Amino acid sequence: MATFESLPLFPLGLVLYPNEQLPLHIFEERYKDLTAYCLEHDVPFGVVRVDDGRLANVGTTARIERVVNRYEDGRLDIIVRGEERFALNAVYERKSYMTADVEVFDIAPVPLESNLRERVITQHMKLLELAGRTVRPDLYVDVEDLSFILAQNAGLSDEQKQEVLEIQDEPDRIRYLIQHFESLIPRVEQKEDFRRKIRSNGHFKDFPPEQV
Repeated sequence: MATFESLPLFPLGLVLYPNEQLPLHIFEERYKDLTAYCLEHDVPFGVVRVDDGRLANVGTTARIERVVNRYEDGRLDIIVRGEERFALNAVYERKSYMTADVEVFDIAPVPLESNLRERVITQHMKLLELAGRTVRPDLYVDVEDLSFILAQNAGLSDEQKQEVLEIQDEPDRIRYLIQHFESLIPRVEQKEDFRRKIRSNGHFKDFPPEQV
């Protein structure tokens, strides 16, 4: 594994995946300092999920792609993109912002069986349709680490998103998502069926409110 020493660290209440874009509004002084350092030296920073004050063990490096707005008081609107996953080795508070020594994951690609790929794509498209979202077939074409693309819009909790991030191999991540979809889609279908029956003057007594 490659190592980063003193990687600037940006704890957030979310999970960032490799190649995922994330807009950020920078207003705290410590993160103004972090952003200024990364822009000046053209280096990434680390996004790590924080939950109840505890940092996750695995995060993603992020690089600033664009500064959208600069405000007179020093605030910034930026867009970053996730790059590589890493494991935390040591965290320091020597500057206004945290830094960390990390090991970047260097994992040889594992081929994804076509049947797994087709199955998870079909499930994901079904979920998007049920949610009333636009289905874009090009989303699934010629992409590395399909799992990270799908997991961005898969109805996962933050804890589940973190679990996906920490799974090493692509086939194992895809299997995780398949199992998740197998559980989630029937529940979404049940709720949608309930809504349709209400819209067509169905009988409320047959569908208790807690099922909505």
